[in-house]
Amino acid sequence: MTTKLDADARAALDEYYTLVTVPVETLPHLEYRARVDAGGDLKPKQPITRVEDFAVPGPDGDIPVRLYAHGDAPAPTLVFYHGGGFVIGSIKSHDATARAIALATGWAVLSVDYRLAPEHRFPAAAEDCYAALVWAASDAAKAKGIDTANLAVGGDSAGGNLAAVASIMARDRGGPVLRHQLLIYPVVDVDFDTPSYLENADGYLLSRDAMKWYWDHYMGPDGDRSHPHATPINAEVHDLPPATVITAGFDPLRDEGEAYAKKLEAAGVDVEMTRYPGAFHGFVGMGDLQSGRDAMAQIARRLTGSVA
Repeated sequence: MTTKLDADARAALDEYYTLVTVPVETLPHLEYRARVDAGGDLKPKQPITRVEDFAVPGPDGDIPVRLYAHGDAPAPTLVFYHGGGFVIGSIKSHDATARAIALATGWAVLSVDYRLAPEHRFPAAAEDCYAALVWAASDAAKAKGIDTANLAVGGDSAGGNLAAVASIMARDRGGPVLRHQLLIYPVVDVDFDTPSYLENADGYLLSRDAMKWYWDHYMGPDGDRSHPHATPINAEVHDLPPATVITAGFDPLRDEGEAYAKKLEAAGVDVEMTRYPGAFHGFVGMGDLQSGRDAMAQIARRLTGSVA
């Protein structure tokens, strides 16, 4: 039986394509980046007790972060990496998503404004994300109300890539210890000829051509796309933290995310992999979609269940 887009997802896509008539990969990256940030400013902001912007030390200067907290008491914390193909996105564009996760879970969320390509190519984003995670385990983080013994990483799309890579780095570099990794339709490979890439090449918000454009900006002409910190499908994945992997049926990234989940499971990692068959890329941040609400409930269950 052929799966169809959910009715509310179809309506959301139709509305999107009435507003976005130019393929994103044809825009100058700075213009595209500004448009995405402006869209984030327009999204409704669910109230959170404390929202604080500050900076943490990075490998090449300070990294801006935004902390969403429910009070001053120490709280389990998700270190969150926004999506955007390593080229666009920010703590502004993903403000609504970070708030939704904080409210659904009761956790604090530390959203990371890592460096973007092409100004800062691989591995700048990955190193920034790991540095922010290291800070989240520090005494300075305790002073901000972060429970440094109960940390998780998570992200969507390119942010899912960075969460997977941060988990690998934490294992290989002596910590921090992670309770969980939340991988929302993660980018983990550079194979543009999987069935999901070919079936969903265009018309479902994220296109095959756009992903090629993102990768070209991130890696440049000489970047090693097989490096496990670029494509974690190539990494050794034993002894990684428990994972939740969320995919969408109508998403070019579906197959690589599911392949990574299977690789984790084969290595003995506790994995819950869920495909939302009638959804498209980006649905988790859309609270007006039933699939988005269902995924947020799954995220809350998995994160809260990861701590004693």
